[in-house]
Order: sequence, then structure tokens, then C-alpha cells
Amino acid sequence: MAIILNIETTTTNCSVSLSQDGETLVLKENNDSGFSHAEKLHVFIKDIFELAKIGAKDIDAISISKGPGSYTGLRIGVSTAKGLCYSLDKPLISISTLLSLAHQINVKEKELIVPMLDARRMEVYSAIYNPDFSIYREIEAQIIDKFSFSSLLESYKLYFIGSGAEKMKSIINHPNAVFIDNKYPSASTMGFIANKKFKISAFENLAYFEPYYLKDFVAIKAK
Repeated sequence: MAIILNIETTTTNCSVSLSQDGETLVLKENNDSGFSHAEKLHVFIKDIFELAKIGAKDIDAISISKGPGSYTGLRIGVSTAKGLCYSLDKPLISISTLLSLAHQINVKEKELIVPMLDARRMEVYSAIYNPDFSIYREIEAQIIDKFSFSSLLESYKLYFIGSGAEKMKSIINHPNAVFIDNKYPSASTMGFIANKKFKISAFENLAYFEPYYLKDFVAIKAK
């Protein structure tokens, strides 16, 4: 009966949940374009423990969305998760951001899920998953254009989900392309994945674990 605290901060959505045996008990999230995770994350964590009427020491593990995603968001989420693991003496579970995003929809045979996060300009971070959420194509940073996914679209119906899907929607017009709007990585889908990893003790080394940035951080000068 594993109770897991799940933390998602890789995009504008600051999201925290408590799950038990893979089922979400409590969820609190706010999608703020201002990236106010530093102010909200600890408040949300405190709130969900109060809503669930359990103490922090009652959980069995902490799961963190490991990326790819916002550099700052990843740093805030991972540092918070690691700090809690150290102080509570709990194991850390890492979850691919794109995998948990893919879990927000279900598809059928001959259909694929393409979770993607908006990066700079016409770039996205994307992966491709089969209906059973096994990997069809690994995560990569890609520059998209009207020919992106063209060969796959001839054979499969592709479901594009995430902030990067809006870019795809503006350049691809194909009957096999389905765009799922207004979906962001969320702690609501992390509990199921985290529970599977908890059962096999797939824990991270706290001393060495780092977020999966995919690309190096690039500082942009303020206008």
C-alpha cells in the first residue's frame, strides 16, 4: 500500500499529488505562465498533506518528473524532491516527463502518442509511444516543419499532446494527425508510473541524480 508524493515542475504547470497504489488521492496544481514554482511548490506540498490528513513521514517514496523541460523548473522540482528525501529518509523515483504526459490519453492499435514540449523557435522535445506506453521512438530535440512525421502519418494515426502540439497544429494538415489541446505534464498521471517503479525498487541515487535537461541551458538576455 505505497503512498507516494509526486512532483511536477517541468513546465508552467506547478503540480503536486499524493497517490496510493497508483491511484491519485489528492491533486493540487496551477498553470501559471509566470513560472512561480519557487513560491507555490512548498505551499502545494503542505496543502495536499493537510487535505489527505496524513503526515509527510507517512509516505513511502517521492517521485519527481525528471525532464526534459524548463531548466529552472527542473532545478526547483529536483532540489525540493531531493531535500525531502534526505530529511524524511525516503527513496526517490524519477519519471520521464514525456511518458507521464503520454499517459493522459489512451489510443488503439495502429495509433501512436506523440507527447511534445515547446522549446525555442520551431523546436520541440518529443518522444513516440505505443498504445501500451512502450517506447516507439526515444526522446529527442527536433526542429519541426511541414514534413515532420510525414512517413509515420501515412501508416498511423498520431495523437500530438503537450505544449509543442500547438506548433505542430500550425504547420501539419493531415487526416491522421490529431491534436490534443491544453494538456500539460501533471502529477495526476505520475502515481501509476511511480507505483510500478516502487514495486521493483527502481530508485535513484540521491547523491548523483540530476534532471534530464536534454540540452544545455542557454541564458537569454532580458529585453
